[in-house]
Amino acid sequence: MSSGRPGPGATTDARGARGAPRARPSLPDVTGGILLAAMVTAQVVSGLDSQPARLTGLIVLLLTVCALAFAVGTYGPFRASAALCVAVAAGYAAEWVGVRTGLPFGGYDYTDVLRPQLGGVPVVVALAWGGMGLAAHATALAATTVLRGGRVTRIVLGACALTAWDLFLDPQMTRLGLWTWHVPGPYRGVPLSNFVGWLLVSLLVMVLIDAITAGGAPASTGLVSLYTAMALMETVGFAVVFAPPDPLVAVVGGVCMGCFAVAAWTGIGRRRRAWRT
Repeated sequence: MSSGRPGPGATTDARGARGAPRARPSLPDVTGGILLAAMVTAQVVSGLDSQPARLTGLIVLLLTVCALAFAVGTYGPFRASAALCVAVAAGYAAEWVGVRTGLPFGGYDYTDVLRPQLGGVPVVVALAWGGMGLAAHATALAATTVLRGGRVTRIVLGACALTAWDLFLDPQMTRLGLWTWHVPGPYRGVPLSNFVGWLLVSLLVMVLIDAITAGGAPASTGLVSLYTAMALMETVGFAVVFAPPDPLVAVVGGVCMGCFAVAAWTGIGRRRRAWRT
């Protein structure tokens, strides 16, 4: 990176500088930015709503379409769509097995709040695996610039980054009554087995996304922005917005997701400096 040479997947931008950042944002990136702003707005409204669960489906849908738009800007429509689809499919399969066997997350059931459902699994849950899967993978891809790691490093980092999001997600969804645990656990009612299961499924999601998207393309700043926005919103939400606030979840989730976000932006900064040399 210090030589400033582009990677094997570098492309030529509108000015003809191979591997340089685009002078103007692409249509998918502009679309992704608009969708990200809409998602943040919906999240804020949800946090202030007396019945926040009713906006959950809209928020997840905006998250997923936002992630797809940013991914299209980086990987192209075919690879972006394929990566999202396989991540959604993997997430749905894990949830379908989970509600029937308790593996790999632990025994749980979805309530009727989230609709529509397929085989007892809300569709938006599968979409969330895909949208945040893309964001976590891009975050890990950017962070590997700091750690100077390869494919295995970014897959493991991506899985950990996605699991870090669940430190917010499960306490929030449990308190909203979207699912119930057969045997409550020590982390705001969530069993520790859930996070082991999340890590395992996240590893699978990262392997699938990486197999489709990897090829030298730089990390999408839009997807990293999406991951960062989720980290910030959830931290603020649990710290001061939700009733009652939950400082423990705000600190645990904020620190874990924040570490990945900071590493990713550090990596993006280093890459930009290398392009200039």
